Amino acid sequence: MSFVAPNRMEWLYQRCYKDSVFHSVLRSVLLMSCVLLVLSVSMYPGLWSIGVQLHSVFTGSYVPGHYSVLLVNSPNEQAAKDIGRAIMERRLAASINILPRTSTMYYWKGEVQDATEILMLVKTKTSRIQKVIDYVRSVHPYENPEVLSFTVEDGSLAYMKWMDEAIPDD
Repeated sequence: MSFVAPNRMEWLYQRCYKDSVFHSVLRSVLLMSCVLLVLSVSMYPGLWSIGVQLHSVFTGSYVPGHYSVLLVNSPNEQAAKDIGRAIMERRLAASINILPRTSTMYYWKGEVQDATEILMLVKTKTSRIQKVIDYVRSVHPYENPEVLSFTVEDGSLAYMKWMDEAIPDD
């Protein structure tokens, strides 16, 4: 049987205690970091929107890319109005312009086609683009509807503030 001096035992006890406290603190810090990371990622759209609004308030300027305009074609005015109204009722856009009778030329199945179409300008938040595209594709009479988006780089701050109020946060 071996005998360890009391000072040595006390030293070992203190060292083990310090190590266990250190590991407990380290585990707690790592756990909190993981929780913060998960919360940040899951709340990103809301945090982004708040950040954009705060930036606008404090600097009086606009953060480019927060809003977009989508071009959506339609075979006739009634289809455009139906699609546009449904987009608005779902609060996916702040505003939609329906432009009458645009002349369109395009390739379809290897041939040049001529058509008269209705063009919609859908003004929305960039974060809503995919929802608008998914909805349009689900109800549009065309097999492959034109849905193109362009980010807004600058514009009237008052209008963009109104867009923020018109379109709820994600």
